[in-house]
Amino acid sequence: MKASDFNILLIDDEPAQITSIKSFLKRRQYSIYSALSGEEGIEIVKNQQIDLVLTDFRMPDMNGEEVLRSVMAINPSIKVIVITAFSDSKDAVNVMKEGAFDYLSKPIDLDELEILIKRVQEISQLTSENEILRNEISKTYRSFQIISNSGQMEEVLNTVGRVAGSKATVLIRGESGTGKELIAKAIHQASPRRNEPLITVNCASLSESLLESELFGHEKGSFTGAISQRKGRFEQADGGTLFVDELGDIPLYTQVKLLRALQFGTFERVGGSKTIEVNVRVIAATNKNLEDLIEKGLFREDLFYRINVVTIQLPSLRERRIDIPLLVDHFIHKYATQNEKKINSISKEAIAMLMQYSFPGNIRELENIVERAVIMARDQVISSDDLPKTLFDVNHQQLLNPNDFSISLPEKVESFEKQMIIKALEIKNGNQSKAAEMMGITERHLRSKMQKLGITNYFK
Repeated sequence: MKASDFNILLIDDEPAQITSIKSFLKRRQYSIYSALSGEEGIEIVKNQQIDLVLTDFRMPDMNGEEVLRSVMAINPSIKVIVITAFSDSKDAVNVMKEGAFDYLSKPIDLDELEILIKRVQEISQLTSENEILRNEISKTYRSFQIISNSGQMEEVLNTVGRVAGSKATVLIRGESGTGKELIAKAIHQASPRRNEPLITVNCASLSESLLESELFGHEKGSFTGAISQRKGRFEQADGGTLFVDELGDIPLYTQVKLLRALQFGTFERVGGSKTIEVNVRVIAATNKNLEDLIEKGLFREDLFYRINVVTIQLPSLRERRIDIPLLVDHFIHKYATQNEKKINSISKEAIAMLMQYSFPGNIRELENIVERAVIMARDQVISSDDLPKTLFDVNHQQLLNPNDFSISLPEKVESFEKQMIIKALEIKNGNQSKAAEMMGITERHLRSKMQKLGITNYFK
């Protein structure tokens, strides 16, 4: 994407700031719009094709958070960078949680700004290419939905689009619950094999003897219980795609047969001598470290290199927190419809809790949490009371664990302070003077902390 095709909107109530940034960006051939207020900027977003919004946080009519929400309501694909004073950095972190692309502190480092803009350009290009991929897949696979607004997932989808048309084997890596099977389906549906079968085998759920039979089939009488001939998954996938999930759980003996099938497209059924030839594209997935398994002698190195032609690394949900609100909205709609409940949103307190949680089970765990919340909710808005109590306990453990870096130090300190103050106020029945004395701080200091942490609404 050329700089002249990339439209940037500057929103700031200080004309000198706009003039400085505008001059810098125009020399780099960017197309620039400007506004002296949030309301004026939103009107430009409504009427012009804008790719990026640079907005000051502190403005008299609308602050940066309000601008962000308005822009995302008009067009979620527009990226927003918030410009903030050093003292407003906490507010900048909050807008990041709400979906801002990034933030810059004043005085602005113009070189850093240019790097950020180029990063936005790259992601915008990926998003544009991926939209074509999404549309192509949805023509034949209507339930296909990858909910994301993060740069990491756009890069994943771009790789999917480029590899889909090839015959190469693909290895999808990522933690449990990150959506590896969904990506495998996307590759298949975007490939020339889309009209042929996509067959899945989960290697972790089968014993060694059963797994070999599942993959390659067996002849009648080849083992106890083999009362008839049976085709394996390779034969069932002939002409199409075989998705081998939990690759790291395949026993060494079966790995030998799998390697041969990948190399030559041939194998024999269990108990058989006839060589069977198939035309199958293999996509594999694992949440294990295959390199470690190779060192321990549990995984064949030659099989690893045969499968690892193209690797797609899926980010954990912790690495794409920006997508949590989008995913929550999607799951609320899905399970509210399934359970015939009139639930349409989630409270700020509840979404803040989810944003701080580390999600060891990733998207699958988030989906389960939201489904439970929809079922348990008494009102149309999901509250923190509808979330599982274990979530509070785990959050507390994360905050206290010095080895857990899924939550930043400022967030840990802020959250710990908030919990401690609320607990002290509860013990002292809302008496701020006694709560302050118990915590060893002045009442004035306590009130200042309460205002900063937004606790004033809890205790009057």
